[in-house]
Amino acid sequence: MAEWLSDLAVGQWFKVDGEPFEIVGVDAKAEIVLVQHYDGTLEEFDFDTWMELAAQSCAPPEDYSGALDIEPEDYGLDRDDGTPHAGRWDNPLDLIDINGL
Repeated sequence: MAEWLSDLAVGQWFKVDGEPFEIVGVDAKAEIVLVQHYDGTLEEFDFDTWMELAAQSCAPPEDYSGALDIEPEDYGLDRDDGTPHAGRWDNPLDLIDINGL
């Protein structure tokens, strides 16, 4: 097995021409590297193409929402009133009035 292949792992982030993508699969038998771009698009590269890419390792993006196909208002970041968004995934403890105890 090539030394560069042992350095690849699922979850690593790389960039080519400033565009970040994450390794989501490596199949040594089929000689394929599967990546997911920041916008959610999946793409696979054979090992020869991967080597030609000369992808550079990078840190994951701070805003992970690109691949989720959601807008900031969908997860409550656009609220102007400062109150927590009352949705089914919220922490119930956020709704406790600690001043009223």
